Amino acid sequence: MDRPTTLVPHRYVAIGGRGPEDVVADARGRVLTGTADGRILRLDGLADPARTRIEVLAETGGRPLGLELLADNALLVCDAHRGLLRIALDDGTVRILADSVAGEPLRFCSNVVALSDGTVYFTVSSRRHPLEQWIGDLVEHTGTGRLLRLAPGADSPDVLLEGLQFANGLALGKDESFLVVAETGARRLTRYWLAGPRAGRSEPFVEDLPGLPDNLWSAGDDGPIWVALAAPRVPVLDLLHSAAPAVRRAAARVAIRAPYRPARMAGALAVDDEGRILRYLLRRPSDFRMVTSACVADGRLILGSLWERGVAVCKLPTGTC
Repeated sequence: MDRPTTLVPHRYVAIGGRGPEDVVADARGRVLTGTADGRILRLDGLADPARTRIEVLAETGGRPLGLELLADNALLVCDAHRGLLRIALDDGTVRILADSVAGEPLRFCSNVVALSDGTVYFTVSSRRHPLEQWIGDLVEHTGTGRLLRLAPGADSPDVLLEGLQFANGLALGKDESFLVVAETGARRLTRYWLAGPRAGRSEPFVEDLPGLPDNLWSAGDDGPIWVALAAPRVPVLDLLHSAAPAVRRAAARVAIRAPYRPARMAGALAVDDEGRILRYLLRRPSDFRMVTSACVADGRLILGSLWERGVAVCKLPTGTC
């Protein structure tokens, strides 16, 4: 992998709440995000401090994570506490699409995408640890992440993939023939085929990433998939993953109780549909930490974070969109 280029921040925008975990951009360059208190916000004019506006669109009553904008002015939300939600952006009405699978509650929905035919795919990061204990799942290396599908009109989702290591971000290939799933605990991206001779099969897409991947965002027909890097590679964690399950469980109990401070790093990758890394952006040390999402809006790269109380507006490298 080529050496990283420097991630250049322009400004920090406080949003009046903590943890804008996912950021997605609409066609007008506005950015939507969710906060720890359950609000869905729309940020307009991020490129210009004089015209930046923050609007509350809805409240989920839980903890919103991954977001997906729909063509009919609606928003899909993976809520870590309430399941898969659909929000009407004109009036803020919240509807639960799925809160269980095969009788098991969905307690850690992570990210979501929708196909043009209305089929919805989403990830569950862990069946063992809730969001508040996310570090425990990374340490224990449970492999209980899932990829799920909710067909149009269906009442309950189907399980497509199991055994994923902290299934997280999700992106759709440009021709809708495959999905890309970020496995945070394995430092890899996995491709799941939706069409063609390999439909229903999964395979490595990008492996041995330089950090822990989080949310994914597709820049559209002419752009790459942006991969947020929430943390650097941790060699001790790699070694622990090869230890016996009992050792990992004990280490996870300690990690959950210990105070956590993220590394002073901000990073993101741009990847094409062939799995080639086009850009590797890194800032270290960085005052903006734990980058869990990245999207492009108004000619800028916007970063979200589970940790911070705002978003970072950064320079978009020439030749990327």
